[in-house]
Amino acid sequence: MVTLILVSIPIALLNELNGIAALILVRGADFLSLFDKPQRDALAMLFLNLRGHGFDVAGIFWGLWLFPLGRLVYQSSFLPRILGVVLMVNCFAYPLNSFTSLVLPQYEAIVSRWMSPLQFGEVVFMLWLVIMGAKPKPLADPALNSATAASNPTGLGLKTEITRSPAKIIGQCYSSAPLE
Repeated sequence: MVTLILVSIPIALLNELNGIAALILVRGADFLSLFDKPQRDALAMLFLNLRGHGFDVAGIFWGLWLFPLGRLVYQSSFLPRILGVVLMVNCFAYPLNSFTSLVLPQYEAIVSRWMSPLQFGEVVFMLWLVIMGAKPKPLADPALNSATAASNPTGLGLKTEITRSPAKIIGQCYSSAPLE
């Protein structure tokens, strides 16, 4: 999972050079006076198209990392399993869009239209985490409860310490009277 992200980050960062090149061409720096305005515009459009294809390549890896994430969410006990299923389905939308854009660009609009509902998995996952949050289930291990009872044979446990007021605890520090 981490490998897929680590591969996509340099691709996306290096791809930004195409956007920077297009900006330089459009702004018309002094050293570009050799080129006419239509030539600079054509080169800028070339770099913008290359930038789009670069994001398609990075999109393959952005989609593939959703499968292990979806599997982890599905196997977790503190997130709904449906989120994991949605993320795993979402994993196929990104690569399919990217491959279609790179290999069969004439079908890009059709495939994108069909895949766009599947790409809401990440948004649903994010909104779930923001609104509901991950709520871990409490441990109901009877061995843990018996171990606590065995380590405290007097029966005075944490509950006793917590229910005592801080004023009584501080007062005990300065007096010789026993605690209640």
